[in-house]
Amino acid sequence: MTVFVLFMILTFLGFSSRAQNSTCNSNDLEALRAFMHNLDSPLEGWDFNSSSSNCCDWPGITCSSPQSRVIKLELGGKRFFGNLSESLANLEQLKTLNLSRNYLKGSIPLSLLHLPQLEILDLSYNLISGTFPGSINLPSIRVINVSENSIGGALPAEICSNSTRIRVFNAVDNYLTGVVPLGLGNCTSLEELGLATNLIHGALPEDLYRLQKLSKLFLQENNLSGQLSRLIGNLSNLVRLDLSLNKFSGNLPDVFDRFVSLSYFSAQSNSFNGSIPASLANSPSIASLSLRNNSLGDTIDLNCSAMVNLVSLDLATNAFKGEIPANLPSCKKLRMMNLARNHFTGEIPQSFKNFQSLTSLSLSNTTITNLTTALDVLQHCTNLTTLVLTLNFCGEMMPANPSFEFLRLKTLVIANCRLTGGIPQWLSRSRDLQLLDLSWNRMGGSIPPWFGNLSSLFYLDLSNNSFTGNLPKELTEMQSMISGNVSVVEPSPDFPLFVRKNQYGFKYKRAMSFPPTLELGNNFLTGPIWPEFGNLKRLHVLDLKCNNLSGSIPSTLSLLTGLETLDLSFNELNGTIPGSLSNLTFLSFFSVAHNALTGTIPSGNQFATFPNSSFEGNPDLCGDHGLPPCRSNNNVPRLSTHKSKKARSVAIAVGVGIGAGTIILAALVYLIVLCSCKRKVMDPENEDADATEKNLAEISSLVILCQNKESKEIILDDLLKSTDDFDQANIIGCGGFGLVYKAVLPDGRKVAIKRLSGEYFQIEREFQAEIDTLSRAQHPNLVQLQGYCKYKNDRLLIYKYMENGSLDYWLHEKTDGPSSPKAYRDMISWVIRMKRLGREVEVLDPFVYDKQNTQVMLTVLEIACLCLRENPKARPCTLQLVTWLDNIDSVSILHPS
Repeated sequence: MTVFVLFMILTFLGFSSRAQNSTCNSNDLEALRAFMHNLDSPLEGWDFNSSSSNCCDWPGITCSSPQSRVIKLELGGKRFFGNLSESLANLEQLKTLNLSRNYLKGSIPLSLLHLPQLEILDLSYNLISGTFPGSINLPSIRVINVSENSIGGALPAEICSNSTRIRVFNAVDNYLTGVVPLGLGNCTSLEELGLATNLIHGALPEDLYRLQKLSKLFLQENNLSGQLSRLIGNLSNLVRLDLSLNKFSGNLPDVFDRFVSLSYFSAQSNSFNGSIPASLANSPSIASLSLRNNSLGDTIDLNCSAMVNLVSLDLATNAFKGEIPANLPSCKKLRMMNLARNHFTGEIPQSFKNFQSLTSLSLSNTTITNLTTALDVLQHCTNLTTLVLTLNFCGEMMPANPSFEFLRLKTLVIANCRLTGGIPQWLSRSRDLQLLDLSWNRMGGSIPPWFGNLSSLFYLDLSNNSFTGNLPKELTEMQSMISGNVSVVEPSPDFPLFVRKNQYGFKYKRAMSFPPTLELGNNFLTGPIWPEFGNLKRLHVLDLKCNNLSGSIPSTLSLLTGLETLDLSFNELNGTIPGSLSNLTFLSFFSVAHNALTGTIPSGNQFATFPNSSFEGNPDLCGDHGLPPCRSNNNVPRLSTHKSKKARSVAIAVGVGIGAGTIILAALVYLIVLCSCKRKVMDPENEDADATEKNLAEISSLVILCQNKESKEIILDDLLKSTDDFDQANIIGCGGFGLVYKAVLPDGRKVAIKRLSGEYFQIEREFQAEIDTLSRAQHPNLVQLQGYCKYKNDRLLIYKYMENGSLDYWLHEKTDGPSSPKAYRDMISWVIRMKRLGREVEVLDPFVYDKQNTQVMLTVLEIACLCLRENPKARPCTLQLVTWLDNIDSVSILHPS
């Protein structure tokens, strides 16, 4: 009986509880209704139409019991669009609001920052704009995360006045301006402060150093300046401190002994000088230390017996001198070390034989000597996978010691050292090798066939040497370029692979950004290009220019469907250009200039985009690109047999008479071209950050080729003077391929000079396209091209100066107020977003919109979107576009696939 009564009581209580939770609070329900009303589409599972619906059961909502008040709204990552609604402030009992990783826009409602119970506010990764509200009253708040938005204005000084319990404030990657305000010191419970990637300037306020509970401080990528105060030592609980990419100067304060838990410290790319503080050089907690790209000097005095947790050390691009510290192997956990671009003397210490933990080492451009000793020592680093020694050992010989062994080596870069000798046999045992760069040396001999056995090798650069002999056929057996199944292992996210700064403008890259490549140009290689090269289907770059290769261009190269660069210029190739190469839809650079090719240049697809210079120096080519039209065989008159024989006899006689002279002349031309080719490929290897700036200043007599008939001759000095050596003060705009400067030429003309920058192939094509198009086109709405200059890596375009600013200014930077939000400056993203919302018609210009032709106009818009797909392989080819546009009235021509 007792059990039965207990059962009935529990059952009654269950029914009673369900009755209490059957509906949520009416005020909360209306607040949620208003919130969803501001979204562009309803939220799945939220049903306002049913009288029995209970919002407490809806996805993302948690209610309190027994009051049935909404206390948590967690809708992160739902990817919905709309405005951030004021109505959320009516959820009076709300403790957690997580709307991160959506597409919410508008500004942060002031009322939202006055919720008395709110503990967690996460609006990160949205499209929120406007300024941060100045009035904040969140007495219960513990976390505010508004990172990855477009919030501008100054950081509110009152953020801690009534929110003293806040533990995390994250506003990374916004448009915050002004200085770090006084008042943050009142957030005495703050443990994480993220202000990175904003526009904050000035010095750090002293009250910031009152935050003794702070464990993470992220201030990188701003315009902060001044000296770093010794008071930063008060932040004794810091675990991660990032000050990189700012304008801090002076000495680093010697207070790091107070950071008992600091494991990550980065201050790279500032203007710090002096030596490494003793307290930092003796830190037992530091695991990752990056001081790259400063002006630190003196010797490197790290106490490795104290730095027991050091794993990553980056001191590159400073002014350290003396010998490489011999005690570094005593840092038992040190795995990644970058000491590039310093002023060391001597050799790699013998003690490095004991560096068992080391996996990645860069000593690029440090003037060390004795490559034989260096390799002899480093082969004992049994875990070494990445080794970069560029710009050292000037003029030494590549050691051929057969006992050398680097079994785990994946990346080896010894470029631009003017090394002699041949490719050593010991490299063949590095079976895990993925990236090898020996370019810009003076190495000779043949390219060994065992490269074909290195199954992981996907990047091979032997260019600008003196290699001879045939292209080894075994190169066509490199499995990584056939199957592409190699997994590239990065040495470290911050470890740069410094390589030659070649004519393509590359300075350095990470391993993952190296495309599958064969760079063998500027050597003395002979023989044919093997048809089997077509097997390397993963190959992106094939550069064989400036060799002595002969024979025809194999049509099998058309099988390299991912090929982006094909340079066969300055060789002795003959025959025709295979028409099948036009199927290489990703080919962005192509050159067969200065060979002995004949016949018609292929047309269609990418071939229509290549400049005339890609085909020059082949007198028997015909067709497009400024060459004579090809003759049709049907139009050639037939000769009688008698006349034909007579003509043949005359031809033979004439041929015998001029044959010898032609051969001599051809040989002379060949030698001139060869020498010209070898001379004109300069070695601009220079890892100085301002190397590009110096290129223009080295010459004073280069003539600018102006197209305006009225203009006088201009030399490069005129452009340098008129722009104050391309001073930043003269920048008036920024295009997709470079900066634009205002200049006044000696004759008084105002001009705009665009200095192209970026990847070599892109800027070269942009340069040629601008010249080819604007030099011929004359239209009142087109800016006039008045001249251009091509020197070394620099490409300059001179335009007529137009007053009243740039198009970008009028679209985004008008003085009537930092301007469209970040997410709306990209027209492509905006159009795609409007399409997703079913608002395509709003994209169409109202001045040309015709309601009767709406469907046709939307079809054109759809075609444009297909052409702008993020994945290039998914974009339609030109032929498909022509077909669609020819049949534009047929709505069914496009399908989702």
